[in-house]
Amino acid sequence: MARYVFLIYGDEAQMANATPEQWQQMMDAHNAWGHSVHEAGATIVAGEALQPTPTATAVRGGLSGSAVVTDGPFAESKEALGGFYLVDAPDLDLALKLAKTLPADGVEVRPVAAT
Repeated sequence: MARYVFLIYGDEAQMANATPEQWQQMMDAHNAWGHSVHEAGATIVAGEALQPTPTATAVRGGLSGSAVVTDGPFAESKEALGGFYLVDAPDLDLALKLAKTLPADGVEVRPVAAT
């Protein structure tokens, strides 16, 4: 098995205006996707939704020893990182197949580096 992170991107304004019913539909879709991951022979190790980008705090320059802390994300964008899944899958082909069915506007799949 290999480990992959699925970074979920979407339009924050759309999510901010979601009704409770729309939020529940999205959660139901994610739960169904989680079942399909298991059925495909992969495992969700972890996953979380993130608070909106205005709650972010960016830290830059830590490697140089002179870190600067600022409110907000690194960059302004219409699409923002809204959550993630950490998935164990047999190979990248299955990880990409699963990402294509994830109920999200955009998904970035990245292998986790061996450390």
